[in-house]
Amino acid sequence: MSTYNAASRFAVAGALFAAFAPASVYAQTPSPLAEWQYSSGILLEQMFTPQLPTWRIRVGPSASFQPRYDGSDSYHMLAGPSIDIRYSDRFFLSTGEGLGMNVLTGPNWRLGVAAAYDLGRRAADDLDHLKGMGNINPAPSLRLLGEYAISKSFPLVLRADLRRNFGGDNGWIGDLGAYMPMPGSSQSFAWFAGPTMTIADSRYMNSWFGVNATQSANSGYRQYDASAGIRSVGFGVSASWTVNKHWILSADGAFQQLVGAAAHSPITQTRASGVFDVSVNYQF
Repeated sequence: MSTYNAASRFAVAGALFAAFAPASVYAQTPSPLAEWQYSSGILLEQMFTPQLPTWRIRVGPSASFQPRYDGSDSYHMLAGPSIDIRYSDRFFLSTGEGLGMNVLTGPNWRLGVAAAYDLGRRAADDLDHLKGMGNINPAPSLRLLGEYAISKSFPLVLRADLRRNFGGDNGWIGDLGAYMPMPGSSQSFAWFAGPTMTIADSRYMNSWFGVNATQSANSGYRQYDASAGIRSVGFGVSASWTVNKHWILSADGAFQQLVGAAAHSPITQTRASGVFDVSVNYQF
């Protein structure tokens, strides 16, 4: 098999995977999953399948095993619906990307905007480590995203994602990532892998990792100012198995390493964490 044909085959597999792998319901909760994993393959599907159906609807149950919050060494299981509805290549409603639209699109790129929701953090979820720290309230979020695929012969997708929460941590957070379909992908099984890096402003960092004077007095932690910068680096893998025309099994795994101010925070119990989620999706 030539290099071109092999790469094209992986890219087509990636496109198929995009049609079959809605994101986890808890996408807006901080977790080691990379932002690209919530919509992996969408751009490749657009690039390799120009005559897409007008409506693409996939729904099903999803379960995720992940840390209770960034920096926690305690894990829990979350369950809920997985939803991915797309109209043409323009509008979408997704538990991963939110409710939005692709404002500008090309054969191998897209720029979009979406409204989403961040679930925040409750001190009651881990009183052993968060007592006196107060809550980070749930809040609506505005997100901007962009993706660019190198070429059909080299289907590497570059992604940038920027989010602003209005309420809660009131901060800006962004992700830079890349992924591509891996060897061994086919029309019935496809898998992607790639790295990610997350950057946040001081408002976000201090909400999640800082300790102000009041929190210090109530919790016993020393005061700590979490500066803006790189919050974490990580690596993710996503896979999907097409059982038949309608049923698809999907799984995602990711590793995250907190760095910089997040890693040195007194409330950070562990710098390294992971996540694993699975979903069973029905495609109409």
